[in-house]
Amino acid sequence: MSSAAQVTIERSRTRLSPRSAARLRRYTLRGAAIVYLGAMVVLPVVAVATRGFGDGLGSLRTALAVPGATAAIRLTLITSTLASIVSAVMGTMLAYALVRYQFPGRRVLSAVVDLPLAIPTLVTGVMLVALYGPSSPIGAALDRIGIQVIFTPIAILLALLVVTLPLVVRSVQPVLQELDTAEEEAAATLGANGWTTFRKVVLPAIRPAIIGGTLLTFARCLGEFGSVVLVAGNRAGETLTAPVFIFQLTTQFRPLEAAAVATLLFSISFVLVLVTARLLKRKEDDA
Repeated sequence: MSSAAQVTIERSRTRLSPRSAARLRRYTLRGAAIVYLGAMVVLPVVAVATRGFGDGLGSLRTALAVPGATAAIRLTLITSTLASIVSAVMGTMLAYALVRYQFPGRRVLSAVVDLPLAIPTLVTGVMLVALYGPSSPIGAALDRIGIQVIFTPIAILLALLVVTLPLVVRSVQPVLQELDTAEEEAAATLGANGWTTFRKVVLPAIRPAIIGGTLLTFARCLGEFGSVVLVAGNRAGETLTAPVFIFQLTTQFRPLEAAAVATLLFSISFVLVLVTARLLKRKEDDA
């Protein structure tokens, strides 16, 4: 047999079948995704958790013993809860208006909803200071009636509302777009007013999306730093939030305590993300 024939036979033996090639591509893609996710998310989280709780709860107790630590965590939970409630209501209203109504500037409004995702959070803080600061017209007018915004919990709440604006809107909007308007029209034909139609027909269908977006908003609020650090004033026991408190611990060369508090916040956020994923999966299964 000639050498050329032998080479041809060897090539045909080593050539993969279409099924084997597809399986190889699938496993390669999965492996690359798992490696990337592990390097970007899992490894940093494991590093922080093992560093913060390497000696048990000792580092967390030490961090919580710092003056203002408990108040910082409590303020973060309160402002995050308030921001999530407001975002749930207003985000649902925005999503409903964008989907159900046609009006001039609708596309511009939809683009503005996504703007907080493109603006750095530090810039958001600067904008709030420029808008509500004591030297601004609005800030001076509010100050004359005894309302101070910047360097108070009000500023923290405003910052959280701005940076989390798209989360509920973009969670609810796709669900509304998939809903058939025939049921709403039938309810209106039977004499139901707009609120009754929304409460009886629309709300049950979009409730999982609202809850999911609200939980994501709460998880995002827990870790907000860039905008808050500029507008809060960062006074211990008054306007110091948990993320800023973690930053202060790192600047004081207390990485173990910082890692412990960071892991605590991450654990809360992770549980909320799992609950959100569960709710969305249940909605898909029902559909």
